[in-house]
Amino acid sequence: MASKIRLVSCFVAFAVLACLLRPGASVEFHRKLQSWSTAGATWYGAPLGAGTDGGACGYQNAVDQPPFSSMIAAGSPSIFQDGEGCGSCYQVKCTGHASCSSTPVTVVLTDLCPAGACLAEPVHFDLSGTAFGAMPNPGQADQLRAAGHLQIQYTRVPCNWQGVDITFKVDGGSNTYYLAMLVEYESGDGELRGVEFMQSGAPNSWAPMERSWGAVWRYNSPGPALQAPFSVRLNSGSGKTLVATNVIPAGWKPGDTYRSVVNY
Repeated sequence: MASKIRLVSCFVAFAVLACLLRPGASVEFHRKLQSWSTAGATWYGAPLGAGTDGGACGYQNAVDQPPFSSMIAAGSPSIFQDGEGCGSCYQVKCTGHASCSSTPVTVVLTDLCPAGACLAEPVHFDLSGTAFGAMPNPGQADQLRAAGHLQIQYTRVPCNWQGVDITFKVDGGSNTYYLAMLVEYESGDGELRGVEFMQSGAPNSWAPMERSWGAVWRYNSPGPALQAPFSVRLNSGSGKTLVATNVIPAGWKPGDTYRSVVNY
């Protein structure tokens, strides 16, 4: 009987190990079992504001509108990851101050925090005034903001932009030989490892785009003028692929925003 139990145990252990070694599986396994980690936190901008306009991800002043609704953060280089962390979602909670409620709130990474305390700690969140003020007990936001710098707990969570499709804002400098776009509101892990696009003149031929900066991706045509409509294929950090077919139409204009009908 003992031999059978040992045999079953070995089989289970081998199966688990095989799953962990399968390409991509270890990432998903880690995220499912993600525990709380320690980070530092500060806040910037107006006490009830969305930080500042602009930011290293390129979201501009849209961060004070739904679905971000000012619940945003600038992240230290360790989580900003040269722009790859743009759009990723985290739960944060403070526990080291008398005003802390210990109730987690969700924030989205929209900017880089490159100086001061952001570099003094391995992981740091510079939260908007609104996000920082969402962590204390009711009526104690001012006391918490007065603390200035806190130790917090954080964990990575999936983004869930219910009812919001992925959008593509064409950069104002785009033309018939150069296309750049800001990609926003990806649900799921929220981050993009790669973006490709396909033009109508080259069916079934996906061309890789380069990360220009933050969440902005670009493509320079090496040959003839680009032919719209354009389809866009997104590759998420967890290895999932999504295609927005003909999302940028013929007659597109620089500066315009186009909505997909899909999301992760």
